Amino acid sequence: MADSLRQRVLDGVRGLAPGYFAFVMASGILSVGLQLQGFAALSTVLLVVCAGGWAALSALTLWRLAAFRREFLVEFLDPRRAFGFFTFVAGTDVLAARLATTGWHAATAALLVLAGSAWLVLGYVVPWSAVLSRRSRPVVSTANGTWFIWVVASQSVAVAAAALDPVVGSGTGRHVLSVVAVVCWSVGLFLYAAVGVLVALRMMLYRLRPVDLTPPYWVAMGACAITVLAASRIVEMSDTPMVAVVRGLVAGLGVVFWAFATWLVPALVAAGWWRHRVHGVPLRYESSLWSVVFPLGMYAVASIYLGRADELPLVGAVWLWVALGAWAVVATAMVVHVVRRLVLGRQDPAPVWPEPDPATRPDGTA
Repeated sequence: MADSLRQRVLDGVRGLAPGYFAFVMASGILSVGLQLQGFAALSTVLLVVCAGGWAALSALTLWRLAAFRREFLVEFLDPRRAFGFFTFVAGTDVLAARLATTGWHAATAALLVLAGSAWLVLGYVVPWSAVLSRRSRPVVSTANGTWFIWVVASQSVAVAAAALDPVVGSGTGRHVLSVVAVVCWSVGLFLYAAVGVLVALRMMLYRLRPVDLTPPYWVAMGACAITVLAASRIVEMSDTPMVAVVRGLVAGLGVVFWAFATWLVPALVAAGWWRHRVHGVPLRYESSLWSVVFPLGMYAVASIYLGRADELPLVGAVWLWVALGAWAVVATAMVVHVVRRLVLGRQDPAPVWPEPDPATRPDGTA
């Protein structure tokens, strides 16, 4: 029995999805939103879940890298899944931003340095190793919603940097934070445009099957929402030269991105209906479902912050409860999945994930 349990644990570590830190992202951003709305106790519970999830997933990822390097490398080189590694950056920054509101500024700074370093390394290595270095062409056929996590990671660094601004005295530290926040936010804008074009080309030029519309496509909306949140936090930063130059532009573009995120919500809901109800793709637990919960929570928090920064009457509080309900459903499904797999030894059906088809031509034929 012990050997069997050990083997199931090893199998779980071997198959750990690179995007599982989306669980940390979703829990952390909901903790931020609940704190903003005055629900301190519930916010603290989700903060504990967020921090515990970050620590556990970090340990499991290091274990996987050490024990199952081949599987790790295969996913790192797969353009359909490699961008999921950016969830580590975003999850770390979301936790950092939440800790900043509790007064844990040293921990926030340490996590910001860690996430910023990881963002710099992954931001160059992943696109090259997983996309540009591939021999098969066209690579655009592999573009999917996970690519938007690259944008989320960039904007999350800006959010964490802005979160430290109120506690940093005037001088070099404040200037450095303002430069980091504005630069990362600006890079995120260009990345969103680039990824948006590539994903749109994949959807228009290649056959789009229901199985291809995986949950991470919701990150397209989440990337917009975190761009709004980062913009709102930059608008609230101290009046350094860098912030003073861009404050008006950042505030205006924040509203534009919020409008586009709002427009995307019905489209994504309709895509889910088309996938699961019209074409019958099974809806069951998989780690990528956290890529739906996080955008919902981020949209709610971004709406709250934007309404506060620009004095706009937005309805972020309503969306916060929608996101919390989604979190509760997916968290329950995750617990059931873990119990069934590790304790009872039952294997759930494999998640529905589109197989790579590099030979597919734009007309949809093989």
